[in-house]
Amino acid sequence: MAIARHDRGVRADLRALGSQIHPVFMLPPLAASWFGAAVAGEFTLGVGALHMAAMFFAVYTAHVKDGYVDFYRRGEDDDHPMTVRGCRLALVAAAVGFAACALALWALVGPGAALVTLPTWVIGYLHAPQLDTNPLTTTLGYPTGIALAILGGFYVQTTAVTAPILGFCLVFLVTLAGVKIIDDETDYAYDRSIDKRTVAVALGRRRGRALATYLLWLGIVGVLWGTVSGRFPPSTPIAALAFGSVVLVARRAEPTLATMLLVRGAYVFLALLLVAVWFRPLSGTALPDITALGPYTYLATEVVFGAVAFGLLAHANAFRSAARTIVVLYPIAYLWDWYTLEVGVFEIAMRTGYELFGIPIEEHLFMIVVPALVLGIHETLEKRARASVPETESRTA
Repeated sequence: MAIARHDRGVRADLRALGSQIHPVFMLPPLAASWFGAAVAGEFTLGVGALHMAAMFFAVYTAHVKDGYVDFYRRGEDDDHPMTVRGCRLALVAAAVGFAACALALWALVGPGAALVTLPTWVIGYLHAPQLDTNPLTTTLGYPTGIALAILGGFYVQTTAVTAPILGFCLVFLVTLAGVKIIDDETDYAYDRSIDKRTVAVALGRRRGRALATYLLWLGIVGVLWGTVSGRFPPSTPIAALAFGSVVLVARRAEPTLATMLLVRGAYVFLALLLVAVWFRPLSGTALPDITALGPYTYLATEVVFGAVAFGLLAHANAFRSAARTIVVLYPIAYLWDWYTLEVGVFEIAMRTGYELFGIPIEEHLFMIVVPALVLGIHETLEKRARASVPETESRTA
């Protein structure tokens, strides 16, 4: 009946069981459950506690199964605190605990509450060895669990699925997928040696890091989309700004440091979103109105973004190539702009009223500023890519 491998007695068994509670990975699903409840607004503590307990048992199942597979079946780990029998008993106990929570949610809320909760345990149980052997499921397993924890925490309080909660789920799914790709990069050499196809192994470290960065920024932009559309509270961009700052710092860090920064940044991200949805500090606050500049409003925005484009091109030393591209592009843009204005496709209200060659002077600047900004961003990214450590690993088949 021994559970612990290295000692005997009740204390040793409890320590062995407790060793499978990894706070770094355990706390986010529990917090995500309560975040879903917070998005719901008023919530019942008892129902929320039941759902949180279900998330605990689902994640605990994943930890025990992963440790068992890695040590006893794959031989990847050097040691494990639990015996084979102990692992199996822990898995059974976690499954019973999860089932009890799911049945209680069924009784208190309805069958939908149990059904929306069940996939988290399935993901936890199948994490190893089924889901951690290919790039897609290796990357999306944990983020999907977090997204389902948010959805479930909301559903058990409301018995509904709304656009805002789906938006938050997608934001975390995409963002945490980026974090997971970088986290898997820390084991790149070992994973490659055993042909474990994480994203870093499948695409190579540099391409994998680039994909992770794109996903992180997509999640941040998703927060802005949700806010502008009115589905997220107006203060949620503060969370995006905070997490974006962490992404900027971590983008070129080595994998271990980048993972540490991003995981902690994700905690801050979730905490600030929780504050935003619960307290709604900026509700009723209007956006800054720059139309006080009158007919110079459009021109002022072009000056601001033009300055950004100029700075990026200067940083990338790309003025000549940008000028060449803009010169070629300008006639096409001019004809397109002139025609759309002539037939009344759109109208520019806040402009000076000065025209040149049949279109507003602001449109001439627009046709220079926008390509310059795009090229400035592109050349800056290319410069950073060339400056990064060259990828020596060959892409695996």
